[in-house]
Formats: sequence, structure tokens, C-alpha cells
Amino acid sequence: MEAKLYVGNLSYTTSEDDLRTLFAQAGTVVSAAVIKDRDTGDSKGFGFVEMTSQVDAQKAISMFNAYQLGERQLKVNLAKPREERSSRGGGYRGF
Repeated sequence: MEAKLYVGNLSYTTSEDDLRTLFAQAGTVVSAAVIKDRDTGDSKGFGFVEMTSQVDAQKAISMFNAYQLGERQLKVNLAKPREERSSRGGGYRGF
């Protein structure tokens, strides 16, 4: 069963290839993504790495949580499922 990891406190110059290469040391990487601003395309300083198993994911957390990558200390943990966005309207819409 695949496991998705949240990777925070990334340098704004860290690429998806950098993440894939780093996390491959812990096991097989299914995917790696650096989250970018929709308008500017600049990194938001965090991303996600999907590993092939829970075992590889736990190994990656052990290896890379608090790991110094460049000038930054990474924060790595299991990603939380994205909450469903409500399709219902609500609030006063600025009124």
C-alpha cells in the first residue's frame, strides 16, 4: 500500500527531481511534487512524496525529518488526507 508524505520547509529552489533523488535513499519513490503558486509558478516551500509502502515511508520519516537540506531543516510526516471542500455556499460573501 502506497504512502504519501508531506515535506515541509523546502528551499524555494528545491526541485521535484531533488526530492525524488533524496527520498530514493529510503525506498522506491512513486511520485514527488513541489507545490507551486498558481499565478507565479514559484515554490510554496513544501511538497509531497509518495512511497511504495508504509515501511519505506516510515524509513523516510526517520531519515529525513529534521534533515538539513541546504540551509533548511526539513519537516517530514505522513500526509493528512485532503478535506472535502463543501459544494454548498455559505457565509455572507463579503456583505
